[in-house]
Amino acid sequence: MRNYTLSWDNLNVLLMTEEGKEEQFPYEIDPYFLYQKSQPIEDQHSFRIGMIVRNARKKAGLTQEQLAMRSGTSRFYISRLENEKTDIELSTFRKIIEAGLGKNLKVVIE
Repeated sequence: MRNYTLSWDNLNVLLMTEEGKEEQFPYEIDPYFLYQKSQPIEDQHSFRIGMIVRNARKKAGLTQEQLAMRSGTSRFYISRLENEKTDIELSTFRKIIEAGLGKNLKVVIE
């Protein structure tokens, strides 16, 4: 980053200098301009941890309270998780899946 811009040294633009000479400069974008032109990416295939937990809990026939007691959390936490109002640590997610639901947790990165 130079002069508060995003710069790419491997991409050049040809610009006219004040002296009238053509010169190559690194391609630069003002971060504020980039932010203004950006749109959030909505991935239809992205997963939601809360939705996964809610569906698995209902399939197991458990209430939020029962799942919370089995996994060592609170009903309030399970509710916030299922409604996408909180983040979750992997260790807590593992407890909810394994101790709370009696399932195996597998994480795959493709």
